[in-house]
Amino acid sequence: MDKLPMTRAGYDALNAELKQLKSVERPAIIRAIAEAREHGDLSENAEYHSAREKQSFIEGRIKELEGALGLSEVIDPKKLSGPIKFGATVTLVDEDTDEEKTWQIVGEHEANIEKGLLNIKSPIARALIGKDEGDSVEVRTPGGDRAYEVLKIQYI
Repeated sequence: MDKLPMTRAGYDALNAELKQLKSVERPAIIRAIAEAREHGDLSENAEYHSAREKQSFIEGRIKELEGALGLSEVIDPKKLSGPIKFGATVTLVDEDTDEEKTWQIVGEHEANIEKGLLNIKSPIARALIGKDEGDSVEVRTPGGDRAYEVLKIQYI
């Protein structure tokens, strides 16, 4: 399988979530299941079924995180320069509305658009890769075609 590019901050956040799930959430749900079992008939025990469902979610998330961390390739953006690539923090201006936006291009598992972390596989990030300051970028997004100008590229 291909390596998953990830920033150090993204790797650390996923690792912290994994530790939380394994050391706090998993033991708590095991206790909750044991407690619910003590209440008798499991076929009509809502607490038991709810706890089992939560356990299933936690175990699935643990597997997902372990897989992502196992395939991760931590990239330090501070060691990069030049045209836009993974890890770049890019300031763009929407050519139609003059609205400025700043995003960092990050890995799939650490993306969070509200925090300015743009998934490398998103249409905007794919269109930005290889561009330089002053370049114009046409992007086809689910919300329609957009045109941006690259104002600034930083590797921080």
